[in-house]
Amino acid sequence: MILGSSGSGKSTLATQLGKITGLPVVHLDRLFWNPGWEETPKEKFAQKAQDAANGENWIIDGNYTRTMDFRLERADCIIFIDFNRYFCIYRVLKRRIQNHGKTRYDLGEDCIEKIDLPFLKWVWDYPKRSRKNTIEKINKCDKPVFHLKTRKAVKQLINKIKGE
Repeated sequence: MILGSSGSGKSTLATQLGKITGLPVVHLDRLFWNPGWEETPKEKFAQKAQDAANGENWIIDGNYTRTMDFRLERADCIIFIDFNRYFCIYRVLKRRIQNHGKTRYDLGEDCIEKIDLPFLKWVWDYPKRSRKNTIEKINKCDKPVFHLKTRKAVKQLINKIKGE
């Protein structure tokens, strides 16, 4: 299970780990966003997320706090990418430029890459809005937690999983 701020690299890491391990990757944003950035109703999304977590093996990336508890119960380990807000804002802006006019692989169909001030504020406010709660939840789990605070730590984890 991979958690972290928007722009921290959750989907990228999930995809890399999926290629290394052969495990199926589930991007929660793909389950949540319908064509044209239409949200899936909360109950339907919760069921989709629970169905994914009930699978035998998986890598799931995404926060979605209201579905976090049952994913934490089912996860073998938790990866928390805990980068600072400046880096996450930079990555969001970079992603917007790189994917101009396209739909990213980790989003629902026909969700053309976009950025607006409310989303940037969402990323900026992650440390005070969600970080503490996320840390409290993962600290209560009796599971291995990889708390990654640097890109070097992410690379080291990838190399460890590769067996290097």
